[in-house]
Amino acid sequence: MSDNVLMVLTFKSIEHILEVGGTQSWALDRARARACKYAVLCRNARSARVEGPEAHGSAFLVGRISDVVPSTDTEGRWLVLFSEYAHCAVEGQWEGRNPIRFRTAAEFADLDFETLSFQPMPAILQERQPDTRRGLTIAEAKAGLSLALGVPPSAIEITIRG
Repeated sequence: MSDNVLMVLTFKSIEHILEVGGTQSWALDRARARACKYAVLCRNARSARVEGPEAHGSAFLVGRISDVVPSTDTEGRWLVLFSEYAHCAVEGQWEGRNPIRFRTAAEFADLDFETLSFQPMPAILQERQPDTRRGLTIAEAKAGLSLALGVPPSAIEITIRG
C-alpha cells in the first residue's frame, strides 16, 4: 500500500502549501489518505481564486505524506501534512470533477517519484504549535482529541465546570 498516491485539484499557491505544511480543507477518508506515500497536487486554474500560474490539470508539486490531521482552515476537514516536497511540471494529469482521487504510483506514466528532487518542508509556523506552558485553547484541545479519536472536531464537546 505504500505506493498509493493521493491526488488533489487545488487552487492554492506553492507558497501557501509550504506555509501550512501541506494541503488542506479536504473532505476525505483519513485512514486511506494516511496510507498513501505521496500526494500529487494538480492546478485548479478554473477557480476564481487561483493562486498559481500552472495550466489547469497539470501536476505542479509532489509531497511525501507524513500525517493527516484536522484542518486549520475548515472544521470537519483534513490537512495532509508533508515531510518533504518536490516541484514538478507535468501537464494533463487531472481528469474528472471530484477534487480528490486515489491512485497508485504506477498509474503515473509521466511522473517518476523515485527521480524527483525532494526537499525538506520548511518549519511549520510557531502559532500552529500549542504552547503547553500556557495550556491549551478549546480549539487546540478539540484538534488533538479529533486526531487521537479519529473524529472531526465538530463531534467533540468540551464542558468546563468551575
